[in-house]
Amino acid sequence: MNQKIGFAHRLAFLLPAWLLAGAYGSQYIGGLPPCEMCWWQRYPHFEAVALAAIAFFVGNPGYRKALVALAALGILTSGLIGGFHAGVEYGWWEGLTSCTATISGSGDELLKSIMNAPLVRCDTAPWTLFGISLAGYNFLLSTGGAIAILWTIWRSKIS
Repeated sequence: MNQKIGFAHRLAFLLPAWLLAGAYGSQYIGGLPPCEMCWWQRYPHFEAVALAAIAFFVGNPGYRKALVALAALGILTSGLIGGFHAGVEYGWWEGLTSCTATISGSGDELLKSIMNAPLVRCDTAPWTLFGISLAGYNFLLSTGGAIAILWTIWRSKIS
């Protein structure tokens, strides 16, 4: 395998896997339930991890390169959604104001679950570091990573 493609391939697998681990860590360990747009950012990362994982088992270098490029496009998609979400959080433009909540049970339990479910707004950043929200970090890391992957595979020759 071409060394440049190998680097891009590993990055196309590890970057979305790490970002998903961070998202689930902030949800289950940090107690930050995701809003609707947070979920939208996760879906392309799932796709990218799957495509990059499949590419590990593909023998044809051209097909492997194509799968890595598709994974990079998935990462880029998540980054662009993150950029839109960050803009909504910072008040740069209007976005969705819907909320999401997980409910379960039946009868009285269902009603209690609905009434006690946390409302998670898409226009409020629940956590920031250096003034950058989680959506903002997803934008920076995903967009930068996707560009690096695409640039690397574009500049490499199929081996």
